[in-house]
Amino acid sequence: MSQEIQLKPVPIADKIDHVIKKIGHGISWVYIILIAVIITQVILRRGFSSGLIVLEELQWHLYAIGVMFGLAYAQATNAHVRVDVLSVHFSSRWKHIVEIVGICIFLLPFLYVIFYHSLDFVYEAFRSSERSNAPSGLPFRWIIKSVIPLSIGFLMLTALNRLYREVVLLKRGE
Repeated sequence: MSQEIQLKPVPIADKIDHVIKKIGHGISWVYIILIAVIITQVILRRGFSSGLIVLEELQWHLYAIGVMFGLAYAQATNAHVRVDVLSVHFSSRWKHIVEIVGICIFLLPFLYVIFYHSLDFVYEAFRSSERSNAPSGLPFRWIIKSVIPLSIGFLMLTALNRLYREVVLLKRGE
């Protein structure tokens, strides 16, 4: 279980984080569906010697939804992996500066590139009515591919909110 690190209060950022967390909690229900699909597939395979390709693909899709939207939740709750070997020795001012620079130079440009290129990826899947290569696989591949720009856009919102929080805290001197 990940542990949420408590961030210093910034009213507007706190409200946005609250909404992001609520959406994250809603999307986390996809894991309950995933577990049910996995159990069904195991029962069909082991008990009746006939699994379904549709269920196999649905597992991948549900897992992708949970992971992709979970990235924004991890950013909003500050539960993502960090390497704090150096930053533990920094003053709080320098920690805010490092966070701001990291978000502006690394995170946001990276997310923009993924978001921008994923739009063509989704559009092409929609335009060509892409479906699974398996004869009995899932149709409408563009639906799962749409998770990429949606979740990355959600993560960009979360990163911008974090950037705002860090700038406010830096100005306050906290």
